[in-house]
Amino acid sequence: MGIVPFIAVEGPIGVGKTSLAKAISEQFHYHLLKEIVDENPFLGKFYENIEEWSFQTEMFFLCNRYKQLEDINRDFLKKQKPVVADYHILKNLIFAERTLRYDQYQKYLKIYHILTDDMPEPNMIIYLNASLDTLLHRIKMRGRKIEKKIDPLYLHELSIAYERTMELLKKEKPHIPILHFDGDKLDFVQRKSDLLYIFEQIKNGLEGVNCNELT
Repeated sequence: MGIVPFIAVEGPIGVGKTSLAKAISEQFHYHLLKEIVDENPFLGKFYENIEEWSFQTEMFFLCNRYKQLEDINRDFLKKQKPVVADYHILKNLIFAERTLRYDQYQKYLKIYHILTDDMPEPNMIIYLNASLDTLLHRIKMRGRKIEKKIDPLYLHELSIAYERTMELLKKEKPHIPILHFDGDKLDFVQRKSDLLYIFEQIKNGLEGVNCNELT
């Protein structure tokens, strides 16, 4: 029996993670795991005052994502049912390192490892990135009220942090394929040919890691 596909789609805010994860779910008939965003009661305050509300915001995301992964592992992966998620739990560290004070981050790290060390890891990561202009445009187009006050500098630094994290992940876990797609060149929402190209790359990548249940 092959490895049960568990794909994580990652990238900075506004790059199209959820849209792509949903398309993958429909194409390959995988269960779709979507991160909780709008339900976070601290997020609006966080964008207004990052320093004041960062710890509460990051802890809410961490606890909810842990619960989601626990449920996914029990109800799907252990039952040989493939999953595609619009996030990787590793994103918690990317955001927390950017927003928390040093002492807060050290506490956060301990909690993060306690919760996630025995959680299942994705066996494929799809990394989307795009220029700051593209990200800001897409954020504006989707019109989420809580995102209107995002600082462009924060978004730019977040993109850089994602790039560093993905490069580090390639070195630390070379057995996990990372498919990188440039959101400035590929518009998988507006152009079906771009989406089909991504699907083909995913299929090839999954065959490479001996995954089963391909469609």
